[in-house]
Amino acid sequence: MYETDDEVAALQALLDRSHAGSTDHLKAIIHDDRILSATDLVALLTGMRVLSVATVTAAGEPRISALDGHFLHGTWSFSTSGTAAKARHLAARPATSVAHIDGEGMALFSHGRALPMTPGHPRWEETLDHWTRHYGGSPLEWGPDIRLYDYRPHWMVGYAFQRAELLRQRGIEVGGTPT
Repeated sequence: MYETDDEVAALQALLDRSHAGSTDHLKAIIHDDRILSATDLVALLTGMRVLSVATVTAAGEPRISALDGHFLHGTWSFSTSGTAAKARHLAARPATSVAHIDGEGMALFSHGRALPMTPGHPRWEETLDHWTRHYGGSPLEWGPDIRLYDYRPHWMVGYAFQRAELLRQRGIEVGGTPT
């Protein structure tokens, strides 16, 4: 867990705003024990997670692909090759939607902007160190033009089919009580 108390609080505020402004349809699905909190997400989203990342072509056509994602500091970091279509899309149109779906048990849906993470970024070293430890080598060695992205969501909701059961199954404290 890399999140500070302030980052967890900011994530919770984003989740609360997003859910409050959601449609009645979404609220009929994600409610009560089906809502994941910021604390839940930080505990659940450790290590690498497969993301579905949606970008848009110049013609306005949607494109979706799977990427490795790491949830750090209350948001996603992900990478791709600079030769990938999604890299061109993100350079021209950084607005994107990102989802992580873990079977029927949980999901995290979001909309935001994917911004390039470069050596001048305040979390560059820490993110690169995390990725390098995870993969056993630097992601920058995967090819000649590997790009890391810092995802900045403006809307995000977390879903669990049965939150308390999910947390118990994953060995995470439920309601302040150790499992």
